[in-house]
Amino acid sequence: MIKVGIIGSTGYAGENVVWILCKHPEAKIVFVNSHNYTEVPFNKIYGNFNGIFEDECISNIDMEEKLSEIDVLFVALPSGKSFQIVEKASKLGLKVIDLGADFRLKEKRTYESWYALKHESPQLLQKSVYGLCELNREYIKDAQILANPGCYPTASILAMAPLLKHGLVDKESIIIDAKSGVSGAGRSLSIGNLFCEVNESIKAYAVGTHRHTPEIEQELSKLTDGEVCISFTPHLVPMNRGILATCYSKLIVDITEEELNKLYCDFYKNEYFVKVLKELPETRWVKGSNQCHISVRIDKRTNRVIVVSAIDNLMKGAASQAVQNMNIMFGFEETLGLEFISMAP
Repeated sequence: MIKVGIIGSTGYAGENVVWILCKHPEAKIVFVNSHNYTEVPFNKIYGNFNGIFEDECISNIDMEEKLSEIDVLFVALPSGKSFQIVEKASKLGLKVIDLGADFRLKEKRTYESWYALKHESPQLLQKSVYGLCELNREYIKDAQILANPGCYPTASILAMAPLLKHGLVDKESIIIDAKSGVSGAGRSLSIGNLFCEVNESIKAYAVGTHRHTPEIEQELSKLTDGEVCISFTPHLVPMNRGILATCYSKLIVDITEEELNKLYCDFYKNEYFVKVLKELPETRWVKGSNQCHISVRIDKRTNRVIVVSAIDNLMKGAASQAVQNMNIMFGFEETLGLEFISMAP
């Protein structure tokens, strides 16, 4: 039984970590921390925990005193807020799983350019491991600082990885059009995320400037020779959760759709959480699960391959992938505590 602490537990991603770990057979939550809800019972913030998990959220000071009591620390904080606590936890020998962006990008200058923040722990960047389980499993096993991938990057990288690994597409032709539920914007109050502002509407945002762009490019570039350059446009759609990423690229080999589908099936044949489908994915079939559904098509007229992937942004795009990483780091069965399927309708 491993002992767990969760910082930023009352945001959507943090709450989903609590939800999963309450049912995990090999994990015990020692503390949950919240800056905004100190000394408030967790079930008073999220009523679904009534009679299940009713611990009070502790303060930052109390949390630091309890670090010696845990084995792994989940950090679910906004960008720029993880540096000090990750440094402190790593010096104590704890394993750290950071659900934020502070340790995903390997280059300090890249982080500071895209996030407009000073990176305060550059000495830890090369020690951190990018936690996309299906591609980095061997590195994750020995990681102390784990950078949990972003939601858009998870959907996009899993969609494009087989194409780049096998050298099937022009790496400068990649266009990713992705759509996310409103929970992807977080739980903080914002006029742009109010019901009346998002309902019955869809909008693109951060066009050409979204912070997940360099993260996607960094990880896709590891799969091929040279640097990958993408065009990435995210959209906000009026649903609570889910991501649908439609990825386009120019084929540079002669291949049929049937052959391409087999290639994807072979690439992910040993991955429990990635399902390659003949039908096109829908977010409702992955909602609340750690699954990623992928489907491939070839547009012969334009010689483009189109890959569609669907995940739950709060689960495979955040919390459940973080727990999947925890399982790998501690030598558990990778699917432990995560074998739930989407509930329909």
